[in-house]
Amino acid sequence: MRASGSNALANSVVLVCRKKQDSAAITTRADFIRSLKRELPSAIRELQAANITPADMPQSAIGPGMGVFSRYRAVLESDDSPMSVKAALQLINRELDEYLGGIQGEFDADTRFAITWFEQNGLKQGDYGTANNIATARGISVESVKHAGIVESQAGKVRILRRDELDVEWEPEADGHLTMWECCQHLVRLHEKNGIGYETAVMLKKFGSKADEVRGLAYVLYNICEKRGDNKEATAYNALIADWSDLTREAAVAPLSNRSGQMRFEV
Repeated sequence: MRASGSNALANSVVLVCRKKQDSAAITTRADFIRSLKRELPSAIRELQAANITPADMPQSAIGPGMGVFSRYRAVLESDDSPMSVKAALQLINRELDEYLGGIQGEFDADTRFAITWFEQNGLKQGDYGTANNIATARGISVESVKHAGIVESQAGKVRILRRDELDVEWEPEADGHLTMWECCQHLVRLHEKNGIGYETAVMLKKFGSKADEVRGLAYVLYNICEKRGDNKEATAYNALIADWSDLTREAAVAPLSNRSGQMRFEV
């Protein structure tokens, strides 16, 4: 009743408790971090496979992370004092950020450029020289990213194209310079317009085995938007993941009307 007539969030939390074994060991901060690095990535992948939304992922990752922390009788800091729960949560969040950052290495070079540029500039203009340095570090050029249809480059300035500037007639199988960035942005564009509709489902189906990479990129971009305080963009990526299960089911039965051949992905 307290939330009636006001903005409020509803959370459902399930706690699974286990009695700590008398034989539970004492470990160090360094060993705790190593255990997180070893065990948390697979737990996060399972959460992603269950379509836990990006907005809920930090809370969801607490479970497996604290599962590691609580198996020990104590985790000792460098001064031999017991680690606090707050400190453990900070380390779990850091490992989640590192995992999402590590996903970026799986994408094509043009998409990795776009991620870095978006992280630094959002959808605003930036200097060509900075863009050229980012591109060169990824073994490509600004012209390559421009050719891919991701950025606009003119008068010494570079900016990422907004979704409403993308070609509405774009077809992934007809694109000779296809990138994960394009796939994700076009899917978000259609989802914003049609929700879990035929056009959105067909587009997802055309991505084939690369669909999971598109979903992974949506997680990465949501995380960046959250850090930038860009709530509008964050909401778009979160909404796509929230509908992913239903969208996948629709894609499985959606007929393809204009498939021209195998898609090409440049790496």
